[in-house]
Amino acid sequence: MNAYEQLDTWIDAHFDEQVTFLQELIRVPTDTPPGNNAPHAERTAELLQGFGFEVEKYVVPEAEVRAAGLQTITNLVVRRKYGAGTTVLLNAHGDVVPPGEGWTHDPYGGEIEDGKIYGRAAAVSKCDFSTYAFAVRALEAVVKPVHGSVELLFTYDEEFGGEVGPAWLLAHKIIHPDLMVAAGFSYQVITAHNGCLQMEVTVHGKMAHAAIPASGVDALQAANTILTALYAQNTLYQQITSQVEGITHPYLNIGTIEGGTNTNVVPGRVTFKLDRRMIPEENPTEVEAGLRALITETAARTPGVAVDIKRILLARALQPLPGNKPLVEAIQKHGAQVFGEPIPALGTPLYTDVRLFCEAGIPGVIYGAGPRTVRESNAKRSDEHLDLEDLRRATKVIARTLSDLLA
Repeated sequence: MNAYEQLDTWIDAHFDEQVTFLQELIRVPTDTPPGNNAPHAERTAELLQGFGFEVEKYVVPEAEVRAAGLQTITNLVVRRKYGAGTTVLLNAHGDVVPPGEGWTHDPYGGEIEDGKIYGRAAAVSKCDFSTYAFAVRALEAVVKPVHGSVELLFTYDEEFGGEVGPAWLLAHKIIHPDLMVAAGFSYQVITAHNGCLQMEVTVHGKMAHAAIPASGVDALQAANTILTALYAQNTLYQQITSQVEGITHPYLNIGTIEGGTNTNVVPGRVTFKLDRRMIPEENPTEVEAGLRALITETAARTPGVAVDIKRILLARALQPLPGNKPLVEAIQKHGAQVFGEPIPALGTPLYTDVRLFCEAGIPGVIYGAGPRTVRESNAKRSDEHLDLEDLRRATKVIARTLSDLLA
């Protein structure tokens, strides 16, 4: 039996323990918002310490956390140093969107049915806390590496842009690996992804009694004009095509809208939030300037209307670095062997924290436990779930990959 087969055997023998570990992670909520995620970090640290891992806890100052729109953040780092050589970092995030409605399983139950585990973050991405931790345990039990290092990084602000997670840790020089892998799905290795610009737009008019609407300026009607212009622009985006396989074209979404004071009052203020996904070929500065100009010029057509535009998030696209080749090749090789099919290298329309590492000159890819598409897992929808066989096999792929990289 070669080393790869021994790694597989160890993972199979400890898989029930791995599933129990994931259930424990699912059972501690990390809804973001509100983003009170320190309790989950404490529970995760406790479980990791049970494996004999020394866990470093980095509590982000409250003022910085609040400025990011969250409540509490404790980032976790586990360093496993075997000798001189390459440091590979494995990063998964625990923050998730709230469960919402329509669940037939307890969103915090970690229930198992028909070979699938259900719960918020079962697929994105508490599962990869489990994938990465057990891959490292298998590596140390079987291969007993004497070169390089592995670092586990578990963060809690990916949904809000990573600024008080990976970005904070990189800025404070707490981490600086040679290569990194971030949570993803099992049937492709992601080397590029879209960027994301989120903005809050407030349209100001003038309140008035509905019986004398001409005495006011209807902010909702003005907002409707702006939204119509934005949706028309969204249609034009379909004419722009990315050259990255797996990524199509830019697009725009209006996620929330609120305003007005009462049914019988002309709305004096309306606020909406937009999400603009940028393909890797686009320049974020130009995209933002273009949207601001479109909104401002459209609003100016209505006398008495003013607009405030505030950037909420700017996540740049992931541009692959040449140094990611060893990661891609190892994952593709072992993925094909373990899953029995080719594992393509693609782009994705999502955005992730990997961009922060690549901006710091650290080559990275996205790979972990999960189905072929986000939709299959119900991520961010009711009854999010993960096929446990995908978890088992992805753990084997990561363990084998680490074995190659630290040889």
